[in-house]
Amino acid sequence: MEQKKMIVKKSNYIKNFLSTKLGVKFINIIMVNGKKQVAEKIILDTLNLLSEVSSKNPIVIVKSAIKHTKPLIEVRTIRVRGANYQVPVPIFSKRRTSLAVKWLIENSRKKGGKAMKYKLRDELLSASNNQGESIKKKITIHKLAAANRAYTHFRWF
Repeated sequence: MEQKKMIVKKSNYIKNFLSTKLGVKFINIIMVNGKKQVAEKIILDTLNLLSEVSSKNPIVIVKSAIKHTKPLIEVRTIRVRGANYQVPVPIFSKRRTSLAVKWLIENSRKKGGKAMKYKLRDELLSASNNQGESIKKKITIHKLAAANRAYTHFRWF
């Protein structure tokens, strides 16, 4: 028996998004057990769902969701004289983007019940509106860094 092939509508801007660094990052983080085509299909379906739900370009929604989710600072644990301190450290832009994408996908996986394309669509829409679990995680990390700002003098790296 022959297998059915996946038929997915691809617009030109969606095809271009999949070949960008951000699109490749999304695919590689969504991918499970090396199934890249399944990850690509999830992203394509998500982008098509975003274009149906919103009047905006879906790629603009994705980029604004990532922009709102990017953390500015993170907390690292450093051991000094037998004591552990949580030291706030600024993050480089590449890691900021990576963390934002990981948080968006991680929080969409935590939601239950629906297919991944719907969960990812909902998380991207809420993050682009400055709401959702990913934004809460960013705010929590920023609050933790603000609480531990007294230990910034331990940052020597």
